[in-house]
Amino acid sequence: MRLLVLCPVLLLAIGLGLGETPKQKGTDKPRPSEAARPEAGKEPRMFDVDEFFQDHDANKDGFLTKEELPERFRHNFAKLDTNKDGKISKEELEKGFFHLQAQRRPSDFIFVLVEMSDCDECCAEELQLVYDTLRKFDRNNNGKIEADELKTAREEMVQKRIDSIFKALDTDKDGKISKEEARGGIKRHFTEIDTNKDGFISRDEMLKAGSTGPAPLKAATKPGSDK
Repeated sequence: MRLLVLCPVLLLAIGLGLGETPKQKGTDKPRPSEAARPEAGKEPRMFDVDEFFQDHDANKDGFLTKEELPERFRHNFAKLDTNKDGKISKEELEKGFFHLQAQRRPSDFIFVLVEMSDCDECCAEELQLVYDTLRKFDRNNNGKIEADELKTAREEMVQKRIDSIFKALDTDKDGKISKEEARGGIKRHFTEIDTNKDGFISRDEMLKAGSTGPAPLKAATKPGSDK
């Protein structure tokens, strides 16, 4: 989804540190107690296949049919039944249990914020920020965020980001960023952003880099085709 894709330039410049990412302090965490560690040679189990079979294998034949699967998982039955024998073995479920996980949407963060917060006051502040931002996107006040409104909001956000980058890096105020002025991600990707290869990054070049979406997927070619 394009909303979730940040171009390399903006991603690396977020926070306006524009230098190297600071090393995290206090990374030396205390070791877990021996009792909390898994047995030697064994990884902690993320999904208990035996328990799932105990709960849902109604006829206790050691397999799960589509009817025995909870309804919310049945749409992925074919992905779990890898040998296509019409039933799911413990081995198949062990390898494909991730198909039982609900598909996440970007908007799920709202529910996570509401349900998992241990501070109602802090959570309310964050939700208010989201609410206020979305209301600004809805320029015609019809209660919906339309595609053109999202496009306008994105363009404005990119432009503000570029303004902040130039304010921080364009030290001689000539309207462009030289190799000497560049820092962090801008410096590492300088040659990619400087499309006209004049040794400077202009606002137009930065805007182009900041507005470029993910590359479109190429159509699958037929076997034996050179195209």
